[in-house]
Amino acid sequence: MTDNDLPTADAAYWEAAAERFDDEPDHGLRDPAVRAAWAGRMRSWLPGGPARILDLGCGTGSLALLAVEQGHRVTGVDRSAGMVARARAKLAGRDARFLVGDAAEPPVGEGRFDVVLVRHVLWALPDPAAVLRRWAGLLVPGGRLVLVEGRWGEAEPMGIPAAELTGLVAPLAARTELESLSGDSALWGKEVNDERYVLIAHTP
Repeated sequence: MTDNDLPTADAAYWEAAAERFDDEPDHGLRDPAVRAAWAGRMRSWLPGGPARILDLGCGTGSLALLAVEQGHRVTGVDRSAGMVARARAKLAGRDARFLVGDAAEPPVGEGRFDVVLVRHVLWALPDPAAVLRRWAGLLVPGGRLVLVEGRWGEAEPMGIPAAELTGLVAPLAARTELESLSGDSALWGKEVNDERYVLIAHTP
């Protein structure tokens, strides 16, 4: 099965998913314990001072909301108009804007950001190496890629292993930090046995 064969590669899949997307504990962050777990991680991944965050594949804006609450300015991009509509409603009146567009080719023009934040998106895109180069080019000098990814499923595993992503990012980074997320059940609202992690790449 190739990435293009996956239902997640189809924009219609995400339009259909938008209505119930926030029902998943780690998507909607409705449980206070799950929300607090993600807020704590985000605080450690993002710069201490106000930063410009580009949230790609932003979904309904749950991580964007955490970032804004921590003092950052967020631009979110998602290919699903339904997801973007929900993100705009969730962050109405906040320092955030949301655009309908392809995470692989973000419609941000000449905009540059302190952080490109991406959760569970890269694995589903064709040519991840080229996409990572594009994302790194959207960063200011010394900016960072914050990549939350993993490898899950037994019969036909999906995702991208940490070792593979680390190798793809290495040519773009001055240094990287790899942090396992599998053991923190509070992030997912349940115990998980698969590989989940964040890779933070600090660019030159």
